[in-house]
Amino acid sequence: MSVKHLTTAEFDAVVDNAPLTLVDFWATWCGPCRMVGPVIEKLGEKYQDTAVIAKVDVDAEPDLARRFGIMSIPTVVFLKNGKEFERLVGVQNPQVYMDILDKNL
Repeated sequence: MSVKHLTTAEFDAVVDNAPLTLVDFWATWCGPCRMVGPVIEKLGEKYQDTAVIAKVDVDAEPDLARRFGIMSIPTVVFLKNGKEFERLVGVQNPQVYMDILDKNL
């Protein structure tokens, strides 16, 4: 599986060691999150050798959701070397995610 499902315990170790990370904050009950899910899976396949593509279930990992100030889901956070540089809230066109990833590789 090319998309990592991260927990609070492993989050920093994975993200801090990656030059580029996309994190999808989502929940199982969220309709828009289910729309974004397949897009994130495809990004995971496309960027598996160049970026970490990850998901965080906000219900299972509320500490991470609080840490990132997640107020609405889906929220996709982009990080470089563990530092946030961009955030998108709501459903986006897949090309938007790819443009950000490609520009920052």
